[in-house]
Parts: sequence; C-alpha cells; structure tokens
Amino acid sequence: MSTRQFADKRVFVTGAASGIGRRIAERFCDEGATVLGLDRQAGDNTLPFRILTADLADARQVEKISSGLVADRWYPDILVNAAGVLRTGAAEDLSLEDWQACMNVNVSGPFYLLRQWIPVFKERQSGAIVNIASNAAHVPRTGMTAYCASKAAMASLSHCIGLELAPFGIRCNLVSPGSTDTPMLREMTGGASGYRQLVAGQPDRFKLGIPLQKVATTDDIAETVLFLASDKAGHITLQDIVVDGGATLGA
Repeated sequence: MSTRQFADKRVFVTGAASGIGRRIAERFCDEGATVLGLDRQAGDNTLPFRILTADLADARQVEKISSGLVADRWYPDILVNAAGVLRTGAAEDLSLEDWQACMNVNVSGPFYLLRQWIPVFKERQSGAIVNIASNAAHVPRTGMTAYCASKAAMASLSHCIGLELAPFGIRCNLVSPGSTDTPMLREMTGGASGYRQLVAGQPDRFKLGIPLQKVATTDDIAETVLFLASDKAGHITLQDIVVDGGATLGA
C-alpha cells in the first residue's frame, strides 16, 4: 500500500530500464516521487518514469547529461546507482574486455555520476545516496573475479564518499543483494532448476546455499533501498545492508 512518503522528492536511478533498477524506480514512483532513469536501454513504453539513454561508463556522456539537468534546475534529492554488469570466468581466462566492462560500469560509472552531483548535494546540504553493490563483495567466488572485485571497489567507493559527505548532512549507504530474480539471473542459471541449485549451494564454487530457502525478489531489494533513502533512516549512513537470505551467514 502506497504511503506517498516520497511526494515532492526527485529521484535519479541508474540501470532503470530493467531488473533491480527498474523495480527501484517503479517503487519510488508508487510512493509519489518524480523519477528520472538513466540507462543504455530506452526501456519499454509501460515505464511510469522517463529514461535518459546514455552509457554510464562514458564519462563525457555522464557529464553532458548532468550538466543539462543542472542547467534545467533539475536536482535529485535521492540518487540510486543500480546499474551493473556481470562477466564470469576464471581469472586467467577473462578477456580484458570483460574485466574492463565490470570495472567501467560497476565502479567507474557511479564515480563519474557522483563526481558530477556531489557539489550539488553539498550546496543543498541535504539528500541521500544509495549504491547497489553485491554480497559478492563480501565473499570470494570462483569464476567471478571481475564482478567480485568491481563490487568490492564499489563498496569502498561508497564508504569513502559517505564519509566525505556526512558533514553536509548527506547520507550514503549500500545495499548488497544476493541472488535475485532478474532477467540476468534467469539467463545465467536457466531458471527454476538453476534457482534450486542456488538455494542448495554450489560447493564447487565455494558458494553457500540460501538459509531462507528462496531467491530474492526485486521488491526485496527495492524496499531496502526505499528505507535507506527515507527519513526513517535519517541517522543511518556508511552502512552496507546485505539482502541475500543469509547466504553470507552474516559476513
């Protein structure tokens, strides 16, 4: 049930065309926010918000879009970095393209965006930033070197920026999902049978199962993001909430 707790708030969400990013953006809309998405894809015509198409990994595109929004006096109260890519493979088999894709989208892209908007947040002395990392930042995984490294870097980036912004009253937190029912996960695992294996665990990859016996929904992640962005979390910053059904055993 909507409470419209974000009425009169402007929210900027990256990776908003699909998956976790899309659901986050939709839930902010449900709660009364004006949402602007950023994605390489345009999204479909059922989206209740506008998407700007750009490559987050391209610093010049990010600067151009951000400068245009500032010129139009469109300032976000809440910024959510949800865009991400996954490339798998043993470290020695990873192509430079795969390595760079993970780093460019999962770490550099959020940095490019934050670099543009930090001065605006500081000037206004208010706002909330929520960055999406992964439980893969907390535990090593075989075959996921690039992804794990990029998400761990994202977590450290978020903490450092949160520390710098705290004196200005701006909160910066992380949400770290585990296995979540998205098109990307369905494609990677093959659907229901693959999900059962995720729940049971994958010892050959040093991956524990999921104690809650289920894969997360995009709503599980979105609701955590909305909480951290809300006034209910007004004294929470520099935190990393792992939403993975216990798969990292509290690590």
